[in-house]
Amino acid sequence: MMEKETYLGNAQVKRDGVEQGWTPEDIEEYKKCMVDPVYFAEKYGKVISLDEGLVPFVLYPYQKEMFKHFEDNRFSIVLACRQSGKSISSCMYILWYALFHPTKTIAVLANKGATAREMLARITLALENIPFFLQPGTRALNKGSIEFSNNSRIIAAATSGSSIRGLSINLLFLDEFAFVEDAATFYTSTYPVVTAGKKTKVIITSTANGVGNQFHKIYESAVQGTSEYKPFRVDWWDVPGRDKEWKKQTISNTSELQFQQEYGNTFFGTGNTLISGDALLNMKASMPIGTEDNINIYEYPKQGHDYIIAVDVSKGRNLDYSTFNVIDISTRPFKQVCTYRSNKISPILFPNIIHKWALKYNNAYVLVESNDAGSVVANGLYYDIEYENVHVESMVKANSVGITMNRKVKRIGCSNLKDLIEENRIHLVDANTIAECSTFEAKRDSYEASDGNHDDLIMNLVLFAFYVGTDFFAELTDVKIKEMLYQQRIKEIEDDITPVGIFDDGAEEEKGEAIGGDVWYSQPTEMF
Repeated sequence: MMEKETYLGNAQVKRDGVEQGWTPEDIEEYKKCMVDPVYFAEKYGKVISLDEGLVPFVLYPYQKEMFKHFEDNRFSIVLACRQSGKSISSCMYILWYALFHPTKTIAVLANKGATAREMLARITLALENIPFFLQPGTRALNKGSIEFSNNSRIIAAATSGSSIRGLSINLLFLDEFAFVEDAATFYTSTYPVVTAGKKTKVIITSTANGVGNQFHKIYESAVQGTSEYKPFRVDWWDVPGRDKEWKKQTISNTSELQFQQEYGNTFFGTGNTLISGDALLNMKASMPIGTEDNINIYEYPKQGHDYIIAVDVSKGRNLDYSTFNVIDISTRPFKQVCTYRSNKISPILFPNIIHKWALKYNNAYVLVESNDAGSVVANGLYYDIEYENVHVESMVKANSVGITMNRKVKRIGCSNLKDLIEENRIHLVDANTIAECSTFEAKRDSYEASDGNHDDLIMNLVLFAFYVGTDFFAELTDVKIKEMLYQQRIKEIEDDITPVGIFDDGAEEEKGEAIGGDVWYSQPTEMF
């Protein structure tokens, strides 16, 4: 090929305006490539191998199925394990789409601009190894975009609300979408742009990164068939060379939890959550046995059982939720038996609902977070309805009905809740509560819901966990939960120690746990 026919001196890229001579063989080959992306990728695709350099692109069976999935579905979402080749497969498909579909705009967006540009560089590399008779000619090629003579173009950018605003997109590709910050806002602003055309394709790929983010929500809706998205999953055993021995070796070099996070396609256990990944993986949601006006019942009241209702109050304006959890404290472990969740209930009416269910559950003891609108609910329940089985911090102080959720109470409650769940001393069965546990993450020096999620139900449990560590609970039940937790930790430590050459000097070392930068101890202390 003469230099004047190449793009800016790049001998492997045909420039715009070059007339192509065709042989019958070229025409037949072009037709095969145009109708079959798998044939195109395997015959003409080239990729960089870490060990061998530039090599032909040989598709694994699941990659061939993925190409067909992209072709057959308008909305595709791919959950794939690490290092499965999903990105390079997607790059090859995008190049095929641009070469053989005139007048198309393809947007390649990733969590970081550098990642998107890296994908565009892979597409460029593949383009440079395509024969000239398959190239439509290139008008522009830079780090941010490629524009072809057939009026198709590929642009690369970071996921932001303005990245493709104002553009008409025919194919939107979102890479590692589970790791995009504020993905919900981006998706909300981008979706109208994508759906402006009736044939626009959307391809979303990612590894798992916790529950509750936008990727997880879209994937679950696809699996359940409640959206137009169609799911495609790539597990570790789909990749040739990965067998049981490979899994065993990988776990021995890392850990079971890390293997599940990187290769297991599990949404639980990722992120900096209060509850450990192992504990989250062991949580199993149950279907309620009864429902009624935002109530989910998992176990009806039992005669002779004692219950605690922990309440969190919102302002009832379709934002945060007003919630309560009913906990059976007569069982071991404690058991979640009923939940309430509504973002419409007024604080004025909420006391009546709490009162109704407190009576049903054997005059349950009620803990109300008394911050802000919570004081309205606490006082309404205690003074107006005259329900006496409500926690009162002090009989002499004003505004002492309920528990004030201050910094100290939240830290102790979080620490105790972590112990209760991880040591199997409370059994959670509500799907919304488990989802909130999976998105309750460290932020600054505290814990709260990750962006786009809620923490109202888990804050019920934080309040409950704080209360069970106080002398009030010990007097109510004759159970000193903090001593139980402390003794359990000592037993676990002793079980892990080989009893050789150990001398007991009679002193006990107090064990603490870091929460939010401070150390909190498990030995009993006075809370009030």
